[in-house]
Amino acid sequence: MDSARSAPPSLLDLSTYLLSRVGKTARGRLADRLARRGMRLWDMAVLAALADFGPHAQRDLCVRLGIDASDMAKVVEQLACAGYVERARDAKDRRRVSVSLTPAGRTALTELDAEARSVQDEVLAPLTPEERRLLQELLLRVHGGIPDGERQP
Repeated sequence: MDSARSAPPSLLDLSTYLLSRVGKTARGRLADRLARRGMRLWDMAVLAALADFGPHAQRDLCVRLGIDASDMAKVVEQLACAGYVERARDAKDRRRVSVSLTPAGRTALTELDAEARSVQDEVLAPLTPEERRLLQELLLRVHGGIPDGERQP
């Protein structure tokens, strides 16, 4: 490692610093992979939420994923134009738009998941399978301790 680029030992002693640096690297690599497919992380998050939880009112997706309503409208529009989601007006409340995953969206999500897992394998390459399992468990515990309003998808 180039000594001019190495972080000060006092920062390397902070788990929060390390989480931030590793997270930034992983997120950047994933963003690059998704961009090759014309997608962004928010696109993947919406597809995953719909796959995992079923159809949602668009405003409920905003709350679940912490995305601003105007940004969500753009994401859903892009996904709908690509054929990955369908939008439908609620018959009882015309202001309410329901968003659901299409078969093409499910296929796209499967491909995006493979990309994400490939990035994960690259980033976690220094760890054994057991260490990866332990890291996942610990990160889930830490994530579970973050108040709902502060969690990012």
